[in-house]
Amino acid sequence: MSDRIVYSTESGRISTCPDCGRPYKDCRCEQTSTQKKKSDGIVRIMRDRKQRGGKTVTVITGVPASGSELTALAQQLKKLCGTGGTVKDGNIEIQGDHCDKIQDKLTSLGYKVKRAGG
Repeated sequence: MSDRIVYSTESGRISTCPDCGRPYKDCRCEQTSTQKKKSDGIVRIMRDRKQRGGKTVTVITGVPASGSELTALAQQLKKLCGTGGTVKDGNIEIQGDHCDKIQDKLTSLGYKVKRAGG
């Protein structure tokens, strides 16, 4: 019989790391899928409106950069578009539909860029 906790009345279903067996929020493994996503080296740009009250947001994913570099790149893109934005979960979100401007800028910075999401 396994001693692995699958459900707790306190927090509901518990997802555990396959390597160490701890819940993902307590996992300190090197290969946690939520923290270290494998990248194919392509930056993807898409327009999104889901769960944002109908507001359009340009989402940039797959940028091979760390926290401070990602924040600096987000700052450059916000200035280019003249709008606000944020960095969430390793993705850059820019308010509004600015896919073309951002694609041109990232290409000039040397990134391999693809449009995603139709």
